[in-house]
Amino acid sequence: MYKLLKVSGRAKRGEFHTPHGVIQTPVFMNVGTAGAIKGAVSTEDLENLKCQVELSNTYHLHVRPGDEVVKKLGGLHKFMVWDKPILTDSGGFQVFSLAQLRKIKEEGVYFNSHIDGRKLFIGPEESMRIQSNLGSTIAMAFDECSPALADRSYVQNSVERTTRWLYRCKAEMDRLNTLDDTINKKQMLFGINQGAIYDDIRIEHAKRISELDLDGYAVGGLAVGETHAEMYHVLEEVVPYLPQNKPTYLMGVGTPENILESVERGIDFFDCVLPARNGRHAHVYTNRGKLNLMNAKYELDDTPIDDTCDCPVCRRYTKAYIRHLFKAKEMLAMRLCVMHNLYFFNTMMEEIRLALDEDRFAEYKKAKLEGFKENK
Repeated sequence: MYKLLKVSGRAKRGEFHTPHGVIQTPVFMNVGTAGAIKGAVSTEDLENLKCQVELSNTYHLHVRPGDEVVKKLGGLHKFMVWDKPILTDSGGFQVFSLAQLRKIKEEGVYFNSHIDGRKLFIGPEESMRIQSNLGSTIAMAFDECSPALADRSYVQNSVERTTRWLYRCKAEMDRLNTLDDTINKKQMLFGINQGAIYDDIRIEHAKRISELDLDGYAVGGLAVGETHAEMYHVLEEVVPYLPQNKPTYLMGVGTPENILESVERGIDFFDCVLPARNGRHAHVYTNRGKLNLMNAKYELDDTPIDDTCDCPVCRRYTKAYIRHLFKAKEMLAMRLCVMHNLYFFNTMMEEIRLALDEDRFAEYKKAKLEGFKENK
Protein backbone atom coordinates (compact mmCIF):
# COMPACT_ATOMS: atom_id res chain seq x y z
CA MET A 1 0.00 0.00 0.00
CA TYR A 2 1.25 3.46 -0.99
CA LYS A 3 0.51 6.37 1.32
CA LEU A 4 0.94 9.81 -0.25
CA LEU A 5 2.22 12.09 2.52
CA LYS A 6 2.79 15.31 0.63
CA VAL A 7 2.71 16.85 -2.85
CA SER A 8 4.83 19.78 -4.02
CA GLY A 9 3.84 20.66 -7.57
CA ARG A 10 4.11 17.22 -9.16
CA ALA A 11 6.79 16.00 -6.73
CA LYS A 12 5.53 13.29 -4.37
CA ARG A 13 6.59 12.33 -0.85
CA GLY A 14 5.26 8.96 0.22
CA GLU A 15 5.53 5.70 2.13
CA PHE A 16 5.21 2.34 0.43
CA HIS A 17 4.17 -0.46 2.79
CA THR A 18 5.45 -3.87 1.67
CA PRO A 19 5.69 -7.40 3.14
CA HIS A 20 9.36 -6.65 3.90
CA GLY A 21 9.01 -3.22 5.48
CA VAL A 22 8.10 0.37 4.72
CA ILE A 23 9.93 2.21 1.92
CA GLN A 24 10.23 5.97 2.32
CA THR A 25 9.92 7.66 -1.09
CA PRO A 26 11.45 9.14 -3.18
CA VAL A 27 13.91 6.24 -3.04
CA PHE A 28 16.99 5.08 -4.94
CA MET A 29 17.25 1.30 -5.29
CA ASN A 30 20.78 -0.11 -5.04
CA VAL A 31 21.46 -2.47 -7.94
CA GLY A 32 22.73 -5.95 -7.06
CA THR A 33 22.30 -7.62 -10.44
CA ALA A 34 23.24 -11.20 -9.48
CA GLY A 35 22.30 -10.89 -5.83
CA ALA A 36 25.25 -8.68 -4.85
CA ILE A 37 26.42 -5.10 -5.42
CA LYS A 38 29.45 -5.24 -7.73
CA GLY A 39 32.52 -4.02 -5.87
CA ALA A 40 32.62 -6.42 -2.90
CA VAL A 41 29.81 -4.67 -1.00
CA SER A 42 27.98 -6.97 1.41
CA THR A 43 24.38 -6.85 2.58
CA GLU A 44 25.74 -5.80 5.98
CA ASP A 45 27.43 -2.87 4.23
CA LEU A 46 24.13 -1.93 2.57
CA GLU A 47 22.51 -1.47 5.97
CA ASN A 48 25.29 0.99 6.91
CA LEU A 49 24.93 2.79 3.56
CA LYS A 50 21.24 3.63 4.15
CA CYS A 51 19.97 1.24 1.47
CA GLN A 52 16.18 0.81 1.64
CA VAL A 53 15.64 -1.42 -1.40
CA GLU A 54 17.99 -3.82 -3.18
CA LEU A 55 17.31 -4.58 -6.86
CA SER A 56 18.25 -7.90 -8.45
CA ASN A 57 17.99 -9.17 -11.97
CA THR A 58 15.58 -11.92 -12.95
CA TYR A 59 17.42 -12.88 -16.14
CA HIS A 60 20.86 -13.17 -14.52
CA LEU A 61 19.60 -15.17 -11.53
CA HIS A 62 17.57 -17.43 -13.84
CA VAL A 63 20.71 -18.21 -15.87
CA ARG A 64 22.97 -18.53 -12.80
CA PRO A 65 22.56 -20.09 -10.23
CA GLY A 66 18.99 -20.79 -11.42
CA ASP A 67 15.79 -19.54 -9.79
CA GLU A 68 14.88 -23.11 -8.75
CA VAL A 69 18.15 -23.27 -6.81
CA VAL A 70 17.35 -19.97 -5.07
CA LYS A 71 13.87 -21.25 -4.22
CA LYS A 72 15.30 -24.44 -2.69
CA LEU A 73 17.56 -22.28 -0.54
CA GLY A 74 14.58 -20.31 0.80
CA GLY A 75 14.32 -17.42 -1.67
CA LEU A 76 16.47 -14.42 -2.47
CA HIS A 77 16.06 -12.67 0.91
CA LYS A 78 17.42 -15.71 2.75
CA PHE A 79 20.03 -16.42 0.06
CA MET A 80 21.43 -12.87 0.27
CA VAL A 81 20.82 -12.50 4.02
CA TRP A 82 18.79 -9.33 3.40
CA ASP A 83 15.45 -8.84 5.15
CA LYS A 84 14.45 -5.48 3.62
CA PRO A 85 12.56 -5.03 0.33
CA ILE A 86 13.92 -6.47 -2.92
CA LEU A 87 12.67 -5.53 -6.38
CA THR A 88 13.35 -7.91 -9.26
CA ASP A 89 13.13 -6.67 -12.82
CA SER A 90 11.35 -8.87 -15.31
CA GLY A 91 14.34 -9.96 -17.39
CA GLY A 92 12.87 -8.20 -20.41
CA PHE A 93 15.53 -5.51 -20.72
CA GLN A 94 18.39 -8.04 -20.54
CA VAL A 95 16.76 -10.26 -23.14
CA PHE A 96 16.74 -7.29 -25.50
CA SER A 97 20.13 -5.81 -24.58
CA LEU A 98 22.29 -8.93 -24.07
CA ALA A 99 20.91 -11.57 -26.39
CA GLN A 100 22.62 -11.60 -29.78
CA LEU A 101 20.02 -13.96 -31.19
CA ARG A 102 16.41 -13.48 -30.21
CA LYS A 103 12.96 -13.95 -31.67
CA ILE A 104 10.02 -12.02 -30.26
CA LYS A 105 6.72 -13.87 -30.62
CA GLU A 106 3.29 -13.45 -29.04
CA GLU A 107 4.04 -16.17 -26.49
CA GLY A 108 7.31 -14.53 -25.40
CA VAL A 109 10.95 -14.30 -26.43
CA TYR A 110 13.27 -17.07 -27.64
CA PHE A 111 16.94 -16.24 -27.19
CA ASN A 112 20.39 -17.61 -26.46
CA SER A 113 22.08 -17.30 -23.06
CA HIS A 114 24.87 -14.72 -23.07
CA ILE A 115 26.91 -17.09 -20.84
CA ASP A 116 26.90 -20.42 -22.64
CA GLY A 117 24.73 -19.88 -25.72
CA ARG A 118 22.03 -22.38 -24.69
CA LYS A 119 18.54 -21.77 -26.01
CA LEU A 120 16.16 -20.11 -23.52
CA PHE A 121 12.59 -18.86 -23.53
CA ILE A 122 10.99 -16.22 -21.30
CA GLY A 123 7.41 -15.06 -21.63
CA PRO A 124 5.08 -13.32 -19.18
CA GLU A 125 4.24 -16.50 -17.27
CA GLU A 126 7.87 -17.67 -17.14
CA SER A 127 9.02 -14.26 -15.84
CA MET A 128 6.40 -14.35 -13.09
CA ARG A 129 7.35 -17.91 -12.12
CA ILE A 130 11.06 -17.04 -11.97
CA GLN A 131 10.33 -13.97 -9.81
CA SER A 132 7.98 -15.99 -7.60
CA ASN A 133 10.78 -18.56 -7.11
CA LEU A 134 13.09 -15.71 -6.10
CA GLY A 135 10.42 -14.50 -3.66
CA SER A 136 11.14 -10.80 -4.22
CA THR A 137 9.01 -8.10 -2.61
CA ILE A 138 8.15 -6.43 -5.93
CA ALA A 139 8.07 -8.19 -9.29
CA MET A 140 8.14 -6.29 -12.57
CA ALA A 141 5.86 -7.20 -15.46
CA PHE A 142 7.49 -8.71 -18.55
CA ASP A 143 7.61 -6.15 -21.35
CA GLU A 144 9.46 -5.32 -24.53
CA CYS A 145 11.85 -2.41 -24.14
CA SER A 146 11.80 -1.06 -27.67
CA PRO A 147 14.59 1.34 -28.71
CA ALA A 148 13.77 4.97 -27.86
CA LEU A 149 14.25 6.02 -31.47
CA ALA A 150 12.40 3.09 -33.13
CA ASP A 151 9.86 3.93 -35.83
CA ARG A 152 6.27 4.59 -34.85
CA SER A 153 4.63 1.46 -36.28
CA TYR A 154 7.14 -0.81 -34.53
CA VAL A 155 6.60 0.98 -31.20
CA GLN A 156 2.81 0.82 -31.54
CA ASN A 157 2.83 -2.94 -32.15
CA SER A 158 5.37 -3.49 -29.37
CA VAL A 159 3.29 -1.54 -26.82
CA GLU A 160 0.12 -3.42 -27.73
CA ARG A 161 1.96 -6.71 -27.17
CA THR A 162 3.38 -5.43 -23.87
CA THR A 163 -0.19 -4.64 -22.75
CA ARG A 164 -1.36 -8.16 -23.60
CA TRP A 165 1.67 -9.53 -21.75
CA LEU A 166 0.79 -7.44 -18.68
CA TYR A 167 -2.65 -9.04 -18.41
CA ARG A 168 -0.97 -12.45 -18.58
CA CYS A 169 1.57 -11.42 -15.91
CA LYS A 170 -1.20 -10.32 -13.56
CA ALA A 171 -3.20 -13.52 -14.06
CA GLU A 172 -0.13 -15.70 -13.45
CA MET A 173 0.97 -13.77 -10.37
CA ASP A 174 -2.54 -13.99 -8.90
CA ARG A 175 -2.35 -17.76 -9.43
CA LEU A 176 1.17 -18.13 -8.02
CA ASN A 177 0.31 -16.15 -4.89
CA THR A 178 -2.32 -18.78 -3.98
CA LEU A 179 0.03 -21.79 -4.15
CA ASP A 180 1.13 -23.50 -0.94
CA ASP A 181 4.83 -23.61 -1.82
CA THR A 182 5.10 -19.96 -2.94
CA ILE A 183 7.75 -18.21 -0.84
CA ASN A 184 6.16 -14.74 -0.86
CA LYS A 185 2.37 -15.03 -1.22
CA LYS A 186 2.08 -11.23 -0.98
CA GLN A 187 4.43 -10.52 -3.88
CA MET A 188 3.58 -7.19 -5.52
CA LEU A 189 3.40 -6.44 -9.25
CA PHE A 190 4.43 -3.24 -11.05
CA GLY A 191 3.36 -2.60 -14.64
CA ILE A 192 5.61 -0.81 -17.13
CA ASN A 193 4.66 2.06 -19.41
CA GLN A 194 6.33 1.97 -22.83
CA GLY A 195 6.02 3.98 -26.03
CA ALA A 196 9.50 5.32 -26.82
CA ILE A 197 9.30 9.10 -27.36
CA TYR A 198 5.78 9.13 -28.85
CA ASP A 199 3.63 11.11 -26.40
CA ASP A 200 0.27 9.83 -27.61
CA ILE A 201 1.33 6.16 -27.52
CA ARG A 202 2.78 6.64 -24.01
CA ILE A 203 -0.36 8.39 -22.73
CA GLU A 204 -2.74 5.82 -24.20
CA HIS A 205 -0.66 3.02 -22.72
CA ALA A 206 -0.59 4.73 -19.31
CA LYS A 207 -4.39 4.94 -19.34
CA ARG A 208 -4.73 1.26 -20.29
CA ILE A 209 -2.39 -0.11 -17.64
CA SER A 210 -3.77 2.18 -14.92
CA GLU A 211 -7.10 0.37 -15.24
CA LEU A 212 -5.49 -2.79 -13.81
CA ASP A 213 -4.99 -1.19 -10.37
CA LEU A 214 -1.53 -2.71 -9.88
CA ASP A 215 0.73 -2.13 -6.87
CA GLY A 216 2.87 0.38 -8.77
CA TYR A 217 3.78 1.68 -12.21
CA ALA A 218 7.10 2.17 -13.96
CA VAL A 219 8.10 4.32 -16.90
CA GLY A 220 10.39 2.11 -18.98
CA GLY A 221 12.29 2.53 -22.23
CA LEU A 222 14.01 5.78 -21.27
CA ALA A 223 17.73 6.53 -20.85
CA VAL A 224 18.26 4.19 -23.83
CA GLY A 225 19.30 6.62 -26.55
CA GLU A 226 17.09 9.69 -26.27
CA THR A 227 18.33 13.05 -24.95
CA HIS A 228 17.75 14.18 -21.37
CA ALA A 229 15.37 16.84 -22.70
CA GLU A 230 13.33 14.16 -24.50
CA MET A 231 13.25 12.01 -21.35
CA TYR A 232 12.01 14.91 -19.20
CA HIS A 233 9.40 15.76 -21.84
CA VAL A 234 8.07 12.18 -21.81
CA LEU A 235 7.79 12.30 -18.00
CA GLU A 236 5.93 15.62 -18.13
CA GLU A 237 3.46 14.14 -20.61
CA VAL A 238 2.92 10.64 -19.19
CA VAL A 239 3.22 10.85 -15.38
CA PRO A 240 -0.09 12.75 -14.99
CA TYR A 241 -1.84 9.73 -16.56
CA LEU A 242 -0.37 7.25 -14.06
CA PRO A 243 -2.15 6.86 -10.69
CA GLN A 244 -0.85 9.42 -8.18
CA ASN A 245 -1.80 7.09 -5.31
CA LYS A 246 0.70 4.44 -6.49
CA PRO A 247 4.51 4.47 -6.66
CA THR A 248 5.90 5.75 -9.96
CA TYR A 249 9.25 4.21 -10.94
CA LEU A 250 11.64 5.53 -13.60
CA MET A 251 13.67 2.51 -14.65
CA GLY A 252 17.43 2.68 -15.07
CA VAL A 253 17.84 6.37 -14.19
CA GLY A 254 20.14 7.93 -13.37
CA THR A 255 22.59 10.64 -12.46
CA PRO A 256 21.98 12.88 -9.43
CA GLU A 257 20.84 15.59 -11.85
CA ASN A 258 18.41 13.17 -13.56
CA ILE A 259 16.97 12.16 -10.19
CA LEU A 260 16.35 15.76 -9.05
CA GLU A 261 14.67 16.66 -12.35
CA SER A 262 12.56 13.49 -12.30
CA VAL A 263 11.42 13.88 -8.68
CA GLU A 264 10.15 17.31 -9.71
CA ARG A 265 8.15 15.59 -12.47
CA GLY A 266 6.47 13.08 -10.13
CA ILE A 267 8.85 10.09 -10.01
CA ASP A 268 9.49 8.43 -6.66
CA PHE A 269 11.41 5.18 -7.41
CA PHE A 270 14.80 5.10 -9.15
CA ASP A 271 17.54 2.58 -9.90
CA CYS A 272 20.79 2.82 -11.79
CA VAL A 273 24.10 0.95 -12.07
CA LEU A 274 26.04 4.25 -12.31
CA PRO A 275 27.08 4.71 -8.65
CA ALA A 276 28.56 1.21 -8.49
CA ARG A 277 29.92 1.12 -12.05
CA ASN A 278 31.52 4.55 -11.82
CA GLY A 279 32.91 3.76 -8.37
CA ARG A 280 34.67 0.69 -9.75
CA HIS A 281 36.43 2.99 -12.23
CA ALA A 282 37.53 5.62 -9.64
CA HIS A 283 34.72 8.06 -10.49
CA VAL A 284 33.07 9.36 -7.32
CA TYR A 285 30.11 11.65 -6.69
CA THR A 286 30.38 14.66 -4.39
CA ASN A 287 28.27 17.69 -3.54
CA ARG A 288 30.65 19.66 -5.77
CA GLY A 289 30.35 17.38 -8.77
CA LYS A 290 32.01 14.17 -9.94
CA LEU A 291 35.73 13.46 -9.39
CA ASN A 292 38.12 11.06 -11.11
CA LEU A 293 40.47 9.83 -8.38
CA MET A 294 43.00 8.61 -10.96
CA ASN A 295 43.80 12.25 -11.68
CA ALA A 296 47.41 13.10 -10.77
CA LYS A 297 46.31 16.09 -8.71
CA TYR A 298 45.06 13.72 -5.99
CA GLU A 299 48.44 12.00 -5.49
CA LEU A 300 49.19 14.06 -2.35
CA ASP A 301 45.59 14.93 -1.43
CA ASP A 302 45.09 13.93 2.19
CA THR A 303 41.42 15.03 2.34
CA PRO A 304 38.36 12.75 2.07
CA ILE A 305 36.46 12.25 -1.18
CA ASP A 306 33.87 14.79 0.05
CA ASP A 307 34.46 16.73 3.27
CA THR A 308 30.68 17.19 3.66
CA CYS A 309 30.06 13.41 3.54
CA ASP A 310 29.67 11.25 6.64
CA CYS A 311 30.02 7.87 4.93
CA PRO A 312 32.33 5.18 6.42
CA VAL A 313 34.87 5.92 3.67
CA CYS A 314 35.00 9.71 4.04
CA ARG A 315 35.26 9.39 7.81
CA ARG A 316 38.53 7.47 7.47
CA TYR A 317 40.30 7.42 4.08
CA THR A 318 41.96 10.03 1.87
CA LYS A 319 41.84 10.60 -1.87
CA ALA A 320 45.59 9.97 -2.04
CA TYR A 321 45.25 6.55 -0.40
CA ILE A 322 42.32 5.47 -2.58
CA ARG A 323 44.17 6.65 -5.70
CA HIS A 324 47.19 4.57 -4.61
CA LEU A 325 44.92 1.51 -4.21
CA PHE A 326 43.65 1.90 -7.78
CA LYS A 327 47.20 2.27 -9.10
CA ALA A 328 48.22 -0.85 -7.15
CA LYS A 329 45.14 -2.66 -8.49
CA GLU A 330 43.88 -3.42 -4.98
CA MET A 331 40.25 -4.56 -4.79
CA LEU A 332 39.72 -2.30 -1.77
CA ALA A 333 39.85 0.73 -4.09
CA MET A 334 36.69 -0.34 -5.88
CA ARG A 335 34.94 -1.30 -2.67
CA LEU A 336 35.60 2.06 -1.00
CA CYS A 337 34.43 4.09 -4.01
CA VAL A 338 31.27 2.01 -4.52
CA MET A 339 30.43 2.35 -0.82
CA HIS A 340 30.90 6.12 -0.95
CA ASN A 341 28.80 6.49 -4.10
CA LEU A 342 25.89 4.41 -2.75
CA TYR A 343 25.95 6.37 0.50
CA PHE A 344 25.99 9.62 -1.50
CA PHE A 345 22.93 8.60 -3.56
CA ASN A 346 21.00 7.26 -0.56
CA THR A 347 21.80 10.38 1.47
CA MET A 348 20.69 12.62 -1.39
CA MET A 349 17.33 10.80 -1.39
CA GLU A 350 17.09 11.42 2.38
CA GLU A 351 17.73 15.12 1.76
CA ILE A 352 15.08 15.17 -1.00
CA ARG A 353 12.52 13.60 1.34
CA LEU A 354 13.32 16.11 4.08
CA ALA A 355 13.11 19.03 1.62
CA LEU A 356 9.67 17.80 0.48
CA ASP A 357 8.57 17.38 4.11
CA GLU A 358 9.61 20.97 4.80
CA ASP A 359 8.16 22.47 1.58
CA ARG A 360 11.54 23.61 0.26
CA PHE A 361 12.23 21.15 -2.55
CA ALA A 362 12.57 23.85 -5.26
CA GLU A 363 15.24 25.68 -3.24
CA TYR A 364 17.03 22.43 -2.37
CA LYS A 365 17.09 21.30 -6.01
CA LYS A 366 18.46 24.65 -7.21
CA ALA A 367 21.24 24.69 -4.59
CA LYS A 368 22.16 21.04 -5.21
CA LEU A 369 22.42 21.52 -8.98
CA GLU A 370 24.54 24.66 -8.50
CA GLY A 371 26.92 22.70 -6.27
CA PHE A 372 27.33 19.93 -8.84
CA LYS A 373 28.68 22.48 -11.35
CA GLU A 374 31.71 23.40 -9.23
CA ASN A 375 33.98 20.67 -10.62
CA LYS A 376 32.82 20.96 -14.21
